[in-house]
Amino acid sequence: MIEIEIEDDAWSAALPEVEAVVERAAKAALGVIQGDVVVLLTDDESVREINARFRDRDRPTNVLSFPAAESAFPHLGDLTLAYGVCSREAVEQGKTLSDHLSHLTVHGVLHLLGRDHEEDAEAEAMEDEERSILASLGVADPYTADDQSRGDA
Repeated sequence: MIEIEIEDDAWSAALPEVEAVVERAAKAALGVIQGDVVVLLTDDESVREINARFRDRDRPTNVLSFPAAESAFPHLGDLTLAYGVCSREAVEQGKTLSDHLSHLTVHGVLHLLGRDHEEDAEAEAMEDEERSILASLGVADPYTADDQSRGDA
């Protein structure tokens, strides 16, 4: 189950099908894995506060991922996305908000599944997996240009 909470109405105003975009991307990233994910679509200030509190980074970012403990299964974890950061990045990178949100949702869910990009080899493997999932959704390769959209996921 993908539970989507919209805390900032700017998401729905800019992208009326926002829930469908998030659900489709999250399900594609999960593939055959069964589990629950909660996605919070909020504003920059809320993400800044969460990032400062849990990651010691006092700034907003595009996406944050919080994997759940194994004992919480079937809950896999939570994602939080900041509207302002995501919408600015989409414009700067010449992407639609829908495609960028799809990418960040896939990226965040992969983190919930244990993927990471701390090491170069991990980053390459994760990016390849993202490309494949996004291609199945009809979303262009987000890494064709100098994409700086990785958040603190």
